[in-house]
Formats: sequence, C-alpha cells, structure tokens
Amino acid sequence: MKAFAALIRREFIEHRGAFFIAPLSLVGVLFGAAILAFTVGRVDGKFSGAMFTVAPMRVYELGFLGFSAAWCLYLLGTLFFYCADGFAADKRNNAMLFWKSMPVSDFRILLSKLAAALTIFPGVIYGVALLSGLLLFGVAFTTALVNGTGSAALLGNIAEVYGQVAVSLLVVIVCGLLWFLPYMALVGAMATAMGRWAIPMSLLLPAIISTLEWVTLGGLHPFDTATWNYLSYRSTFPLSEEGYLDTWFMSGENFAAGAFVSDLILRFGWLQVGTGALFALIVLYIASEYRRRVNDN
Repeated sequence: MKAFAALIRREFIEHRGAFFIAPLSLVGVLFGAAILAFTVGRVDGKFSGAMFTVAPMRVYELGFLGFSAAWCLYLLGTLFFYCADGFAADKRNNAMLFWKSMPVSDFRILLSKLAAALTIFPGVIYGVALLSGLLLFGVAFTTALVNGTGSAALLGNIAEVYGQVAVSLLVVIVCGLLWFLPYMALVGAMATAMGRWAIPMSLLLPAIISTLEWVTLGGLHPFDTATWNYLSYRSTFPLSEEGYLDTWFMSGENFAAGAFVSDLILRFGWLQVGTGALFALIVLYIASEYRRRVNDN
C-alpha cells in the first residue's frame, strides 16, 4: 500500500505544474485583476454594490457556479492530456528499466496513474475552485461594504450559498470522473503503446469505428450509426435539459444543493458507470500486459 501511495505521489510531483501551480497562478491573476479593477476605477463600486442589494444571492450564485463550471472544464482538459502523456512518460524518459526493477507490477503502475487522475488531481482542482469561490466571496462582500449595503445577514446568506455550491461541485466532479472513466483509461492505454500519438488517435478512433460500421452495416452517413450515437451519449455529462438547473434559473429561488444532487443522481446512468469501470480495468490490464511483454523483449 505504501508503494502504491508513493506511485501516486510521484504522479503529483511530475505533473504538479498543470494541476497545482498553473491553477493557483490563474487564481492569483484573476484576483489581482479584480482588485486592480476596483482600485483604478475600472469598476464602479457603488453600482456593483447596488447589484447586491437588488439580487445579492443570484449575483454570487451565478458567479460561483460560473467559476465552478470553468474549473470542471479545465479539469477535464488537463486529465485528457495527462492520460495521453503520463501513461507514456516512463518509456519516454528512459525510466522503464528502473520501474521494472521495482517490486511493483506493470498493472499496479498503470493503476496508480489512473488512481492519481481520479483522486489527487481532481482534489487539487476542487480545492482551487473553493479558493476561487472564497475570493469571489470576499470581493462580493467588500463591494457591498464599500457601497454601504453590507450587513451580517448578507454575509451569512453569501456563506450559505458558498456551502451549497461547494457541495454540488464536489458531487459533479465525482460523478464526472465516474462517467468519463472509460475514456481516461482508453486514452491512457493507447498512450502506453503509442506515446503522445494517443492524443490524435483518441480523437480519430471514434470516427474510424463509426465509419467502419457505416461501411459494413449501412446508414445515412458515418455519423449516424449506433456506435456514434452511443459515444455521443457517453461523451455528454447527464445534466439534461428541463432539469433542476433550468428550473432554478427561471424560478429566482436560492440554489439548493440537495435538490440539485437528487436530480443529478436520478438522471445518472449507474449501469453505464459500472460497465465503464469494468471496461477501464480491462483495457488497463491489456495495456499492462503489452507494457510488460514489450519491455521484457
């Protein structure tokens, strides 16, 4: 277990630039820009504070939810490139013989990389997202104080919104990781064999498979096949239209994490999650066997 934890820690050390340093730097730049905008008069503090008197909760809710959605997209993109790069890093930097000498199987090494993509990296991004919301919290309340509309009640209301969105963001990240797990494992497995060529191949592979189905079984066009429809379904996070978010946005009520999470869980395809996890383990095992046999020869 200690060896497995050490492998995960190694992944964080090697990729902390994308998952820790860059997000913190981005938060620092955005926070500095916000402060500078107020201090040099680019933003009217009285007007901004007045917004918090008209719809204080809605302004902060939309702001924090917008930041959360942006960080989820950032996490999705960085995990894709991590899986396409990290699974081939040992072979690329000539460290393969060193890791082959360790009493750890190739399957456990690849599993540690996937575990890092599911735990420590999303955890860091989640922490940065919470920091973004906290800084937005400070900017919102400070603006209200400058305008003379700040109060203990407003502070408590903003804190409640912060907690509601933070819980919802955690659930979205966990569900998103489970939903996109087979893609992450497939890209990592391809990277084990192809290296960084796994990036373009992972984008071309769905089109190739769908085209082969169209040629053999027929259809209107290559993107009107059962394969393409299924991959499109698995590539879309199950936050369907006319769900809680649409209802909440039109209602004007405060954002409720319990209602959002319940709606998400009810719409989630848990059978798909289970089959995706099984698929991920299978492709990782195949990749580990390829890695072991190729390097033994």
